[in-house]
Amino acid sequence: MSTTKTDNATKDLQAVSEKIAEWPEPFATIGARLHETILTAGPKLKPRLWYGMPGYAVGRSTPVLVFFRVDDGVMSFGLSEKATVEREAGSTLRPSAWFLEEIDDATLRKIADLVRTAFSRSATPD
Repeated sequence: MSTTKTDNATKDLQAVSEKIAEWPEPFATIGARLHETILTAGPKLKPRLWYGMPGYAVGRSTPVLVFFRVDDGVMSFGLSEKATVEREAGSTLRPSAWFLEEIDDATLRKIADLVRTAFSRSATPD
């Protein structure tokens, strides 16, 4: 990996970490746990700020597939339109976002599964 890619990856990671840390509680704690869970479920993912929120892609120049944000006192976890998403059973609906007020191990396991599915068809360019 070139120094520029390493520098950019480090800057992107730092920007995401700083964004999460500036949120009020409980969102800073929830965001930190989401960030850790996403990177554990997809260790090759590259975090970066995407429209001012933490977003995750397989490369710096590839589309963000999962993200989370805090707006007006509400945290949401979402899948972009580029993510691989399984349809809900018996429906043509494809889920794309969830609201979070707290976090527990069962929710983190579900998010890890969503992350693995979202990136299941993505090639790693970087």
